Amino acid sequence: MPTDPAGLLTVDLGAIADNWRSLRARHGADVAGVVKADAYGLGAAPVGRALRDAGCRHFFVAHLAEGMALRSAVGPGPMIAVLNGFRPEEDGDADLTPVLNTPQDVAAWGAAEIPAQGPHDAILHIDTGMNRLGLSAKETAALAEDPSPLRRLLLRFVMTHLACADDPWHRLNAAQATRFAAARRRLPEAPASLANSSGIFLGPGFASDLARPGCALYGINPTPGRPNPMQQVVTLEAPVLQVRDVPPGMPVGYGASWVAYRPSRIATVAAGYADGYLRALSGRAVARHRGRDVPLAGRVSMDLTTFDVTDHPEIGIGSSITLIGPGLTPDDLAARAGTIGYEILTSLGARYRRAYLPAP
Repeated sequence: MPTDPAGLLTVDLGAIADNWRSLRARHGADVAGVVKADAYGLGAAPVGRALRDAGCRHFFVAHLAEGMALRSAVGPGPMIAVLNGFRPEEDGDADLTPVLNTPQDVAAWGAAEIPAQGPHDAILHIDTGMNRLGLSAKETAALAEDPSPLRRLLLRFVMTHLACADDPWHRLNAAQATRFAAARRRLPEAPASLANSSGIFLGPGFASDLARPGCALYGINPTPGRPNPMQQVVTLEAPVLQVRDVPPGMPVGYGASWVAYRPSRIATVAAGYADGYLRALSGRAVARHRGRDVPLAGRVSMDLTTFDVTDHPEIGIGSSITLIGPGLTPDDLAARAGTIGYEILTSLGARYRRAYLPAP
């Protein structure tokens, strides 16, 4: 039994790099790496370095602090854009690119003092149907009428974000692409950034100068309902702390929600909802061991989860049960929890031991 009986989260950096190459080939143009939320929970520093070494030269994060940490990890050179934006005085020496989401952002950066090395880089975000961040149609029209705030900026990209790209038949996809093209024609010329992970698979009408995949890099299926074109990236194994015999009629776990219907063996593993193994999986999930399913017994608790190993006599104290891995992807687990693979990955806690398989 390990000295520290924590779960082991293994991240295949080579698979992430291969996924990026595959997406770039499909897109036919530059592809960024979206590494916000600590690279979807997998570690922005090692993931960022692996993508940089594979040839990625554009990164996106959500918050200023994420951008500063990523700059320290990948060094000078690649563009690091902050999707939520930041004020001109906050940049410091990190060399980050703000995404301008509001007229106030545009005005602030347009009025900022131009540094000795030249104009500030910026990305202009146009909302075309998400109704979340970005300039509205009315605000975009006003900027097109008076683009003077942009003249003191180096506009790296004009971007929008697709709301329904994971549903290739949704009418909003084509509507957003049309609105985006119309807005760009009215604005000062700049490269375009349109597709997210699923958008890359919508066809040539959604190609642009820079795609911004996130989930697909990490093995989440960007084409729901169809075979996953991406390599799997994550394996999560939890050690067995105890195995006990439970007679028929006896309950297991909080709420006595699971009751043995036969003489049973119950294994308790070191993972729970504090580690991102969601409580919503209670009574629904399976784990894997040697290629076979191991059903969850009862509720997921904060630090521990119990599994019915009656049909797995080989499992004992010190064994490991696979919670995510071959035959049990983040998307599979998400389906059982009633959520999406994004939440599964970004919920992974800090208590797991982490191992990174290097890119070849």
